[in-house]
Amino acid sequence: MLIQDKKIAIVGGGPGGLTLARLLQLKGADVKVYERDYTKDVRVQGATLDLHEESGLEALRRAGLIAAFYANHRPNAGRLRILDKQANIHLDDHTLENAYAEDRPEIDRAPLRTILLESLQPDTVIWNSQFASMQLQEDGWQLHFKNGTAAYADIVIAADGANSRLRPYITSIQPIYSGITIVEGNVYDAEKNAPVLWQLVNGGKLFAFGDKQSLILSAKGEGSISFYTGCLVEENWVEQSGIDFNNKQQVFAWFKEAFGSWDPIWQELFDSNDIWFIPRPQYHFPLDQHWTALPNLTMLGDAAHRMPPYAGEGVNMAMQDAFELAECLTTTAFENSQTAIAHFEKQMLKRASAVTQFTLDNTALLHSNDAIAKMLAIMSGQ
Repeated sequence: MLIQDKKIAIVGGGPGGLTLARLLQLKGADVKVYERDYTKDVRVQGATLDLHEESGLEALRRAGLIAAFYANHRPNAGRLRILDKQANIHLDDHTLENAYAEDRPEIDRAPLRTILLESLQPDTVIWNSQFASMQLQEDGWQLHFKNGTAAYADIVIAADGANSRLRPYITSIQPIYSGITIVEGNVYDAEKNAPVLWQLVNGGKLFAFGDKQSLILSAKGEGSISFYTGCLVEENWVEQSGIDFNNKQQVFAWFKEAFGSWDPIWQELFDSNDIWFIPRPQYHFPLDQHWTALPNLTMLGDAAHRMPPYAGEGVNMAMQDAFELAECLTTTAFENSQTAIAHFEKQMLKRASAVTQFTLDNTALLHSNDAIAKMLAIMSGQ
């Protein structure tokens, strides 16, 4: 096995990094995961995740965790309502016997993370380890973290997300702005703090469209609603807007202006002070990106192929990357680690190119003048 007696460092403890750690440990590898969160108990933000048969679910099968997934998934979380900006319902998945996304079961991010963490050997994850820098040392890397610690690894895998600090050690290829910026938010205890929208989401998802804008809401099992506003704005809008996104009143003032033609029902998202926001300009990498493979460093997930969230592919791509990379590193088919990594990256980039194009097409569709008509056509099989 190529990684026999080698130390492997995975930087980033998201689903992709944790899945890879689990799969490598099943093959007897010496793995550490370096995660910037202070502890495993940090609040996990973001919408529910729908796992796809050939990627996310396949990764969990290979990891021996599919039973744990189904013990923690939310069967109706994928049921969808499509609304216009005046809150008129155009499609109600809850009234159908078979949901549109019934083959893509949903799970909240926190339970998925717990499943993966609990599958790892004790002390695999080194918390409070935000990557700072690294340099070549012998045939591997010496990693340095912002907490002042350091660690050596023979092979390093960057799983540190869309704004990866390790990616520049592999390639200088820069991301391309998609034209869309999201303001992500989370309303806690939503049944009390946003009761009308909580009932409207009905334990599932809600997509609303109008004026080339989108508003996506997801109910989470712990009682919160996550939401994403999608707007066509300039790339530097976040800086130029002057909005302090830690200030609810400033964000609310922006929302009332930007979504001024929308029904006031949507403003209920801002009724509570138990709320959290972050702006996220949406980028993607060039469809033809490529680089020369290294023998001791590679990347997966958003670090390798970030893209907007409008196809539900992000976590699935990362988990598929994990099982394909684990296979390459633990098989006897390659003569050395550089050949194995080169094979993984070639297949990963080909797959990512196709998924990125599909995602960009979806992004444009959902922010077009006739988004609802197009969505209904797609969901009716046209």
